[in-house]
Amino acid sequence: MVVEDNDLNRKLFCDVLRANRFETLGIADGDAALDGAREFAPDLIIMDIQLPGISGFDLIVAAKADAALAAIPILAVTAYAGKGDEESIRDAGAAGYLSKPVSIMPFMAAVKALLPAEAVG
Repeated sequence: MVVEDNDLNRKLFCDVLRANRFETLGIADGDAALDGAREFAPDLIIMDIQLPGISGFDLIVAAKADAALAAIPILAVTAYAGKGDEESIRDAGAAGYLSKPVSIMPFMAAVKALLPAEAVG
């Protein structure tokens, strides 16, 4: 599942994942992210940190506090990486972290590292 408000980034992430034979759900609205995750039951959530309305950071905290979502790994992606951001985002519960712009090879390596072996194929 890809939570990204930027249409081009969301489409790119979903297209790259589909090209690697992953089923995807793209969500543009952070407010719909947790409900989407409960319904879709993804193996991984790719979470933009800078979302309108609610931050990806707050969504990570909420997901990790939700019994139905807590076990799903989250890959945080942000364009605004400041000193200490990665540490605080990982402390919130993100299993992985990438700074934008994201290159395809490191993106797919991070995705595969966070997925269970049977999901990677």
